[in-house]
Amino acid sequence: MAAISSSIVSLFKEIQLQNCGNFSNYPKNSTFSANFSTRAFRASSQEPLDDNKFYKELGMFSLRKRIEDSVLRAEMFGPTALELEEAKHINQEEVIRDYDLWDDLGKSNEILIKLADSAKVVDTLRDLKFKAEEAKLITELAEMDAINYALFKQAYSSSLDLNKCLDRYEMSKLLKEPYDMEGACITLESKCGDIYSEIWAGQLTQMYMKWAERQGHAGRIIERFPSNNGGIKSATIELEFKFAYGYLSGERGVHSMIRSFENHPEASLASVDVIPLFIESSPDLLIDDKDILFSYPSNCKDNPSKTSSAVHIQHIPTGLEVQSTGERSRFANKIKALNRLKAKLLIIMKDRGLSSVASITKGALTDTWNRETRKYVFRPSKMVQDLRTGIQHPDVNAVLNGNLDPLIAAHLNSRQTSTTVNEPA
Repeated sequence: MAAISSSIVSLFKEIQLQNCGNFSNYPKNSTFSANFSTRAFRASSQEPLDDNKFYKELGMFSLRKRIEDSVLRAEMFGPTALELEEAKHINQEEVIRDYDLWDDLGKSNEILIKLADSAKVVDTLRDLKFKAEEAKLITELAEMDAINYALFKQAYSSSLDLNKCLDRYEMSKLLKEPYDMEGACITLESKCGDIYSEIWAGQLTQMYMKWAERQGHAGRIIERFPSNNGGIKSATIELEFKFAYGYLSGERGVHSMIRSFENHPEASLASVDVIPLFIESSPDLLIDDKDILFSYPSNCKDNPSKTSSAVHIQHIPTGLEVQSTGERSRFANKIKALNRLKAKLLIIMKDRGLSSVASITKGALTDTWNRETRKYVFRPSKMVQDLRTGIQHPDVNAVLNGNLDPLIAAHLNSRQTSTTVNEPA
C-alpha cells in the first residue's frame, strides 16, 4: 500500500513538473474523428520548437507542404467568408440608418454592439489576405537563401496564425444556441474525501485558466476551498469574455484521471459544471420570492472571529442549491448567487425544452456526478478520451496545458450534426 501511495505521489509530481513547462513545444500529429476538428486543427496543433531541430526532423518538403496548405485554405475560404461578413455588415448599417436609435435605447445598444462585432470580424478576415501573402513571400525568401531555417520558422508561424484565425471564425459560426455568446462560470468539485481527487481537481482548475490565457483572456478564480494536501475541495472560475460558455458547455460532467499500478487501474474524479455568466445583462428570469431560501454562514472557517459575507440559496421547488463566497459584501454575494441560480434554471429549461420554471421537477435535474465526460489516461499509455464525442487526443500534457481546442471543436461539430439530424425534413 505504501508503495502504491508513493507511486501516486510521484505521478502527480510528474504531472505538475511537466505542466510547468511549455507544452506548446510538443510537435505531435493528432488524428481526430470529428470532421471539423480534423481540418481545423491539423496545423494549429503543431507549434515549433525554438531551435532548428523541429524543422530538420520534419523535413523541408513536409514543412513547405504545411505552409502551402495553410495558405491555400486561407485563399480558398477567406474571400467567401469575407464576402458573407461584408454583406452582413452592410445590412446592419442599413438597419441603423432606418432605425431611430432614440426610440428604444436598450435595442439601440444591442444593434450597435452587433455592428461593432461585425466590423471586427470583417477586419480580421481582410487581414487574412495579407497574412497569406506574407507567408508565401517569406517561404520564397527562405528557399532563395539556401533553406534559411529562421525564415521558414517565421513562415510556419504565420501559417499557424492563418489557421488559428480561420479556426476561431469557423467555430464562432457553430455557436448559435441560446447563451452561447455569454461568459462562463465553471465550478469544479473533487470526489469527497479522496486526496488524489483533490489534487486532480487542482490540475483541472489550472487547465481552464491556461485555456483562457490561450484565448487572450484572463480567467478569475473567485472561490477556492483548498484541502490540506495542496489540492482543492472546490473552486469557481469566472471567464468574462464572449462565447466562453458556448466553447465550454461541453465540459460539464465528470473528468477522471486514470492511473494504473500493477494492472489495477485507479481513478481520481472531479466534477465540472458550467453555466452562463451574463456579462452585459442579468438573466431574464423571474423567481417567486417564496420559492427561495437564503442562508448565511455565521463565520469563516479560516478565521472563526471574522463574519462571513457568503450567501447560500436553495430553490425550494427543485432543490437546486447555489452559493457565492467570493465577493466582499453580503449584498454582492446575494446578487451573484441569484444570477447563478437563474442561469442553472435557464439551462435546465433549455435542455428539457420547458417554457417555465414551474415546469421543472426534481426528477428533471441531472447530477453532474452521474455524467462521465472525459478520461485522462496517464499509464500505461497517455491519451485523452472524450466519451461524449468519441475523440481521442494522444497528448494529455498538451490538453492539461490548456490546448482544449480540438476537444471543443469536436463537441461543437457533434452538436451541430445532432441538430441537423433532428431538424424536420
